[in-house]
Amino acid sequence: MPHTSAILVVDMRNEPVAIAHRAAETVAVIARLRERATTAPAPVITVQDQGAGTGRGTEGRQVVPELAPADDEAVIHRTTPDSFLDSDLDKVLKAHGVTEVVVTGFATEICVDTTTRQALSHQYDLVLVAHGHTTSVRPDGDAYASPERSIAHHNEIFRHLDFPGRRIRVLPASAVDFAAVQQLTR
Repeated sequence: MPHTSAILVVDMRNEPVAIAHRAAETVAVIARLRERATTAPAPVITVQDQGAGTGRGTEGRQVVPELAPADDEAVIHRTTPDSFLDSDLDKVLKAHGVTEVVVTGFATEICVDTTTRQALSHQYDLVLVAHGHTTSVRPDGDAYASPERSIAHHNEIFRHLDFPGRRIRVLPASAVDFAAVQQLTR
């Protein structure tokens, strides 16, 4: 079976991006990855929160303009931090022949972490884009880890996570090469 990657853009809506750490930089990283994925071509899948408090139909609920899905791209609606739970994500990935997910988005320690771990449980290889995920800005002394520490912590966990039968990598965006992955088995 060919090795095929898809990029997941998790919850990069106007509302959470407005409170995100390094928002502009993270959006730019993901936008460049999306462009490279479409050129490869590799599927681009937007995952969008539909849970309580997301203000259905409001501007805050919309994906940021720089990452807005194209008409031919899949949009997965979810209601929990697990993008696979009660959604069509696994079905869409399988329909595209995807064997590896490249995960980006918001929030590092909640939706990105949960979706990343569930991708492994659903038998997908994994790339976590080192600067392609972010979390909320927090005041100093907050009970949560600082955004920088949270991002670094999750990158380090996934660098050392052992999941039998799965390939796990944490890569800078510049090292993600959708075209090379597509050609591994050609």
